Amino acid sequence: MECVALTGISDNVIKELKNHVLRTIEIRSPQNFFAALRIDVGDYVFITHTSAQDVIGGTVGVLARVLKHQISTHRILQSNETFYEECEMTMARLQLEPKYVTRIHKVVCNEIGEVARVVVDETSRYEAR
Repeated sequence: MECVALTGISDNVIKELKNHVLRTIEIRSPQNFFAALRIDVGDYVFITHTSAQDVIGGTVGVLARVLKHQISTHRILQSNETFYEECEMTMARLQLEPKYVTRIHKVVCNEIGEVARVVVDETSRYEAR
């Protein structure tokens, strides 16, 4: 199955996804944000703690289905008598339904500025032979 890959996700998030504790993640890193823009409700995503540069065939992660998809922008204002600073942050929120732990069979695209796409094994890592 070919799907978008979200890379460099923290080990704690991966652990909570595996245990079905965590359901919503916030994406702020540029590479994953642009990937999240290409994801629709119902799509499957591969989520791994491995950095984008190190993703290869055999990399382990969690396959999850997207239940909700939201893009939001937060504005932060700071000022005093001498300066005024305004900062905006755009992020994606994905509500996920984790399916199973699997591994990458083949990396389709993993270039900087492009959406990371991988082909994952269709069986759980524990069932694969």
